[in-house]
Amino acid sequence: MATATGLEFGDPEQGEAVFAQCRSCHQIGQGATDRIGPHLNGIFGRRAGAHDGFNYSDDMAMMGSDGLTWTIETLNAYLENPKALVSRTRMNFAGLKDADDRADILAYLRQFSASPQNIPEAAPTAQAREVELAPEVLAIVGDTDYGEYLASECTTCHQQDGSDQGIPSITHWPTEDFVVAMHAYKQKLRPHPVMQMMASRLSDEEIAALAAYFAESE
Repeated sequence: MATATGLEFGDPEQGEAVFAQCRSCHQIGQGATDRIGPHLNGIFGRRAGAHDGFNYSDDMAMMGSDGLTWTIETLNAYLENPKALVSRTRMNFAGLKDADDRADILAYLRQFSASPQNIPEAAPTAQAREVELAPEVLAIVGDTDYGEYLASECTTCHQQDGSDQGIPSITHWPTEDFVVAMHAYKQKLRPHPVMQMMASRLSDEEIAALAAYFAESE
């Protein structure tokens, strides 16, 4: 999936395997805590050296103060050669020289960056829209009451209050972005098998109803 920078996210499942090299120092996902290194939930869009409660090296803190923010570009550079980006980083890792490995691990990390990690054309992980929908599909006005009825399956995983606990928030998504994302799962352009299954069951009207409900959900 290409971004505006020209870099691409790879295969998140392959990225999970690559992340095995990182697990001795970093946790990610639901319940992740800081270890030798900070947890990596929400890493995209985070200012370097700015995760509360973690004791960063002086150089990492200085780079953050100077404006270094973790994006696909800066993370790619840091993963390739940490000390080339942050001279005296305490991360004792030689780097990932294989571009495919970096693309895969960035795709894996992206799954745990909310607000709004999985919405097309939105920072901090913007990418080209996966599917172009007919104007009449985008024009459907969803019934929020029906959306609330349908939402019980969604909220078995996604937090109703919009918090991110290892699973991206879908509360307050713009309705068009929600509709596009669900149709991308329905057409199996997005690889998550559970979401593909859920989206395949939904009609255009039901997707619109869910989009309307979650856009306004408190």
